[in-house]
Amino acid sequence: MSVSATTAPPSPAAPPPDAPARRRRGYLFNRLDLKYSPYLYIAPFFLIFGAFGLYPMLRTAWMSLHDWDMVGEHTFIGLDNYSALVSDEYFWNALVNTFGIFALSTIPQLLMALFLANLLNQTLLRAKTFFRMAIFVPNVVSVAAVAIVFGMLFQRDFGLFNWLLGLVGVDQIDWRAQEWSSWTAIATMVNWRWTGYNTLILLAGMQAIPKDLYEAAAIDGASPWRQFWQITLPMLKPTFIFVVILSTIGGMQLFTEPLLFANGSIIGGNQREFQTLAMYMYEKGIYNLSTAGYGAAVAWAIFMIIVFVSLINFVLVRRAAK
Repeated sequence: MSVSATTAPPSPAAPPPDAPARRRRGYLFNRLDLKYSPYLYIAPFFLIFGAFGLYPMLRTAWMSLHDWDMVGEHTFIGLDNYSALVSDEYFWNALVNTFGIFALSTIPQLLMALFLANLLNQTLLRAKTFFRMAIFVPNVVSVAAVAIVFGMLFQRDFGLFNWLLGLVGVDQIDWRAQEWSSWTAIATMVNWRWTGYNTLILLAGMQAIPKDLYEAAAIDGASPWRQFWQITLPMLKPTFIFVVILSTIGGMQLFTEPLLFANGSIIGGNQREFQTLAMYMYEKGIYNLSTAGYGAAVAWAIFMIIVFVSLINFVLVRRAAK
């Protein structure tokens, strides 16, 4: 009986001579990918923001320090344009108009949005998806169409609102002839268009609140009204601050609605009854080509006012929600 010799297993192949270098390159590539790829992904935003946001802001700031016209001729005058704003009665008139329309639109708009968001957040409400879509429809409609329709509704002789006021014995109102009436008409347009948008943002914030808090409060005997004040509002504070700041920025930059309400007149009525800061900036910076530097100063004044008002609203909302 012969015993066959066992064959030895083959020896592993020797690694190529450049294997350590390949491993080092792969490790280095992975580290670079993890470290720098996020910056590459967000680079398009910063490139677009730099080209269409930051550069125009810096360019406008430089223009505001010059006596500049759109032909290209300019002379450095320092802060003279800003000094002229202090004594410019048209600038202060536009500032008062902007704050008046802002107060009549933003405050009722936020309160209505908060009410509707809380209503749409109720578990017993049927057809929630339909109502959520329906409430956003005004924001989808073109702002030009909204202004044209509401301009017809607020007509002096044949407008619907004057007809309704006539049924209760109120005389016809020339909505474009007085400050309070024009502010009310423009604020109505703004409220109709943007209330649904803010409602959906607040609704998203409400749905992020844990349901366990409401269940525990209900077990403890808290009424729905008490749950709203003790749970919903405090937990909704970050979202509400965001909505307030967003509405502040939009309210301070109001332009299209009053411009179309004035039938394209950049001065906002015969006596500038509802000319906003954005309209005044357009008048000085673009409509009048020889005062582009002054218009740039108005633009930066609007920017500083927005920052100031936003900070005030931020502090007030934080304190009110405590």
